[in-house]
Amino acid sequence: MSASHSTASSAATSTQIATALTALYIIWGSTYLAIRFALQGGFPPFLLGGVRFIVGGSLMYAFLRWRGVPAPSRVQWRNLAMMGVLLLLMGNGLVNVGEQTVSSGMTAVIVSSSALWMGVFAALRGHRPSRLEWLGLSIGFLGVLWLSAGGSLAGTPMGLAALLLASVAWSYGSIWSKGRDLPSPFMTSAGQMLCGGVAMCVVGTLVGERFHQLPSAHAISAFWYLVVMGSLFGFSAYIWLLHHVRPALATSYAYVNPAIAVLLGAALAHEQFGGRELAAMGVILLGVVVITLAKTRAPKAA
Repeated sequence: MSASHSTASSAATSTQIATALTALYIIWGSTYLAIRFALQGGFPPFLLGGVRFIVGGSLMYAFLRWRGVPAPSRVQWRNLAMMGVLLLLMGNGLVNVGEQTVSSGMTAVIVSSSALWMGVFAALRGHRPSRLEWLGLSIGFLGVLWLSAGGSLAGTPMGLAALLLASVAWSYGSIWSKGRDLPSPFMTSAGQMLCGGVAMCVVGTLVGERFHQLPSAHAISAFWYLVVMGSLFGFSAYIWLLHHVRPALATSYAYVNPAIAVLLGAALAHEQFGGRELAAMGVILLGVVVITLAKTRAPKAA
């Protein structure tokens, strides 16, 4: 009886992890295109993220409180504010800034480096990735480089610097959050979005961002896609994964997202891809498989 119950629990956990990873791969792979549509349609970069996360965080926070989930404590709010600054203000906000001048190919390459930075920061905290995990990270990064090679990689130095800083801040914030006093994963997601959204709106206002006219209908549609799918579903899946799997697996989305972005770009923006892109996507998926195998072979805590 006990063995049967244990097996069922293990199977349920594996299913949850697979579902969260699939959602993260597909949803966040599509947000590159949605961000570009929103920026082109009249949203300023920091206000785009700020309004997006305040709306998404408010909806999730209200729903969780209605369901009886306790509000974060003062210490937890402080930790959530730190995560909001690192992951959202610097991580997401600077990606929005970078996408104004940097091609999607270069954006994918630089953002994919977050998984490597994650391994570095995890190692500094004593959680050293295994050799198999490093192998998977290396294969995945080579796949992203191959996928982006030969495309339009032009961009301003300021845009490239913004994307690099975004990747470092996102990775450091993800590692910093592990082991902190935080509420439940979904309340963590809601509180972090609220804190990060306010911070982005403040920064956007300080740097002079304004809505000079109503964004286009296409941009507003992209905005609501980012709120519902990118924030409520995708971001919550990422926070949940940070609490339940090793960092290398949680950040494997960085290798799959570019492949998803290529497919969606071909379908929705008439972008073309051929045999080289398909082969590169295969290498990316191989890297994810290696990371997954490393995760399953990792010794379990007593």
